[in-house]
This record gives sequence, structure tokens and C-alpha cells, in this order.
Amino acid sequence: MSTVPPPDRPDDDPAPSLSDEQLESFLREAAEGGGAAAPKEPSARARMVARRLREEDEAARRARGGRKRGEQGPPQATPPGWRTGPATQLGNGGSRRRRVGAVVGVLVLALLAVVAVRPSLVTDLFPGGEDGSDGPLAAESAQPTGAPADPALSGRATREHPFRGSPAEQWAEGADAIEVPEAKALSGMSEKDVAFALRRTKDLLVAANLDPAVLRGEWPEEALAVLDPKQPELLPKLRRSLREPDEDHDPLRMFTRFDPDEVRLAGDAVKVRGRMELSAGEEGVVKVDADYTFVYPLVRAQGDDGRVARTIVRRVLTLTLNDPARWNVTEGRLLVEKYFSEHGNTACGVDDGFLHPGFGDDAAGGDPATGPLTDPYDRSKPLTGTESDECGKVTRT
Repeated sequence: MSTVPPPDRPDDDPAPSLSDEQLESFLREAAEGGGAAAPKEPSARARMVARRLREEDEAARRARGGRKRGEQGPPQATPPGWRTGPATQLGNGGSRRRRVGAVVGVLVLALLAVVAVRPSLVTDLFPGGEDGSDGPLAAESAQPTGAPADPALSGRATREHPFRGSPAEQWAEGADAIEVPEAKALSGMSEKDVAFALRRTKDLLVAANLDPAVLRGEWPEEALAVLDPKQPELLPKLRRSLREPDEDHDPLRMFTRFDPDEVRLAGDAVKVRGRMELSAGEEGVVKVDADYTFVYPLVRAQGDDGRVARTIVRRVLTLTLNDPARWNVTEGRLLVEKYFSEHGNTACGVDDGFLHPGFGDDAAGGDPATGPLTDPYDRSKPLTGTESDECGKVTRT
């Protein structure tokens, strides 16, 4: 009766179908992800080859025993999938990526939490802030060569973004937008005198066009206080226009005023763009030329239909400070050499001393517009007082 040799004795195994070199080659290919089909081999032969590979691993580890932590040694001889099961985990490189990914994920979550509380930390890094504008323009230093382009983001103005869709989105606002040039001694007047002329010119512009009380139609006392009472007819004419406005006595030529029963400002901001220039007149006369455009966002005084209108006012004026030692003037007051104005988006033919804006699809009212199309944001064309008296249409507000 024949006996079967114990399976753990390699010497009694049947002749192998593969040589040791072929089997070892297969095992290495399997470790590297090779796609060859696994040969059918008796278990004893497999255990023998595995034992030899473990011995080679041990020898390799002993050979690199002095390696510093973090250095990489020779590649491992034994395929991980052969002794440790299927290779379902990534190697060292993959685990590093997972760790880095986890840290980045935590940082992203923390950043999102901060941005949720203070979105300006991110929006301020990009042009336009929250509303997509390109940021404030530098101050105007010379007459523009053309009309400003349409803003990058258009859309309907809202109470939160009353200048949306307007070039004024990028303009500075309020009194700070009226920058006073550097003073210097000029035309026999001291630097101090010139600085006074510049400052009082700004005072007039602010009081006549930005004072909330004046915008509501109240008496512009501070603005009138800048002007010289010795200048013939000017102050009496201005006061007459404020008390009893009509076609020949229009306070809007000097002051910006809205009917408080009709409209009010949408917020506190009024956008302003322009420049102030200094020049010498006759001996003892300093001239200040001012050219500014003001953009007023407005909502209806009664009701809330969500609409925002914008009225645009441009003012060009020249004021002079005269030396009272040479001229018959009041010390500390300015004379008005000229003053012109242009109003965009207001009713035609209404001479009640107030601007009357149109809202959205609603016309501004008043007489039909018969004059030419006008871009109220175009500051490249000078105002000279010779423009047509016809009431035209604005191309944008």
C-alpha cells in the first residue's frame, strides 16, 4: 500500500510546472501591478519561495541598518500583496497625500468660517468688492478725453447698491471727493490767501450740493456766506430764486434741491468726480476753476416700490479771491466770475426750484424732451453757457 508524502516536505513534491526563477518573476510582477494570470503551483513550492524572499528582505534590512530616519533604502524584495493580502492601501506617498489633504481640508473649513463672518476679507482682494466694481478711480487731474465706459457689471440699482450699472460706482463720494490742490503764492497773494480761496471754494461746493438740508430744499445759508455781498446783483438774484423760483430765477443754477415730499436720498452717499484748478488773474486776483459732477441716488418719499433713480448734476464755476487792498471787495468773501450747470434725469419745463427725477420705466414728467441725446457722465465736453436751452434725453443714468 503506497503512502502519500506529507505536503510540507518539498522534497516529496511532484515536479514543479514552473522553475524558481519563473515563479519569483511572477511574484515580482504581481507586486508591481502586472496583469499576468497566477500560475497554479503546489503550496509547498509557494511556501519555499516565500521563505527565500523573506530571507532576502532580512538581509536587505541588515545591509541598510545605519540609514537615517526619513531616508529611503533599497526597494522591498517581498511583494506586499503576497504576504499581507490584497494591496488595497496606498503606499507611503499616498498616505502623505491623505495627510496633506486632511490638513488642507481643515484650513479650508476654517477659512470658510472666517469668510462667512467677514466676507470683505475675500471680496476686498478682488476688484469691485461685493458689487463687482473695479474699485475707486484715482482723482481726476485733467479734463477727460472721452466719456467713461460702462461698468463691468450692469444691472438694476437697488437700495443696497444704488450706483449699480453706473460709472459713478467707481467714483469717490462726499466732500472727500473734492480735493483741494496745493496752495502757492500767486498774483501778489500769499500762500495763505491762496489756500483760503481754495478752501472756501470747496466749502461752497459742499454746502450747495452735498448739505442734506439744502438737498431737502432748505435755505443754503452756508453757501451764501461764501459769496461777496458787494458783487452786484448776485446775492439778491440768488435769494430771489430761492424764495420765488421761476424760469428766469432758477436756484438750480447754483444749488441742488429735491422736493422732500417727492423723493429722498437712497442712503447717505453722493458720488462726486471732478477737479479744482488754480490760476492767476490780474494783480491781486487769484482764480479757482471748479468742474464737478454729482450723482444722487433717490427713492420715492412715499411708498416703497424698490426703484432707485439717479439724477446727475454737473457744475462748472470760477471763483476769485481779490485783494481788498487793491479792489472794492469784502475781505474773506469770494466773487463769482461764472457758473454753469447741467442736469440729467429731471423733468423738463418745471420751474419750481426742484429737480424731479424719473424712476425706471417712468419718465421724469414735465414737457416732452426735444433736445439732443446727452451722456450726463461725459465730462470731456466743457460747459460754456452757450449750450442749447432745449431739454434733451439722457443716454444713461
